[in-house]
Amino acid sequence: MNIVTFIEMGHDKGQAKKGGRRVPEKRLFILAALGGGIGGWLGMRAWRHKTKHTSFVIGMPLLVALNCICVILIAIYM
Repeated sequence: MNIVTFIEMGHDKGQAKKGGRRVPEKRLFILAALGGGIGGWLGMRAWRHKTKHTSFVIGMPLLVALNCICVILIAIYM
C-alpha cells in the first residue's frame, strides 16, 4: 500500500504541474489510512507535494503513527 500511495502522490504532483486531472485528496488520505501512511509521507517529501497543506502536514504523520500502532497491536494480539 505504501508503494501505491507514493506513486499516487507523484502522479498527482505531475498532474498539478501540467494542469491535468488531479488525484482527489480524499483518495490520498484513504490510501494512507489503509496502510500507506509512510508512502504518503515519503511522497510528500520526495516530490515536495502538499507540503503547504496543513491537513497533509499534520495528517500524514498522524496516519503513519496510526499505521505503526495497528501493526504493533496486530503483532501483540495475533
